[in-house]
Amino acid sequence: MKVSKKKPVQRVKHVPQRTCVGCREVLPKRTMIRIVRTAEGVRVDPTGKLAGRGAYLHDRRECWERGLKGALAHALKTTIRPDERATLESFMNTLPQEAITGETL
Repeated sequence: MKVSKKKPVQRVKHVPQRTCVGCREVLPKRTMIRIVRTAEGVRVDPTGKLAGRGAYLHDRRECWERGLKGALAHALKTTIRPDERATLESFMNTLPQEAITGETL
């Protein structure tokens, strides 16, 4: 009697996808920066796990500029106060002009 062994099926790991509110590009969640609306206000969520309504932006200054014009407030379903905007803009100013990727031109 011949016994055939089945190869174990390799599962493809699910990678969560998110849309950048600045440029509308869909990328893996881990490559994006999460902004969250909490009871204390709007702030950057470096862990990606804070409770509250979240929106995602690239690590590109261009996307942040577009997002701060109104798309971010719309995605978070709130208005961004001047002090929160200042905090987000100071974070944006630490970002590179272009995204840092593993691609070469």
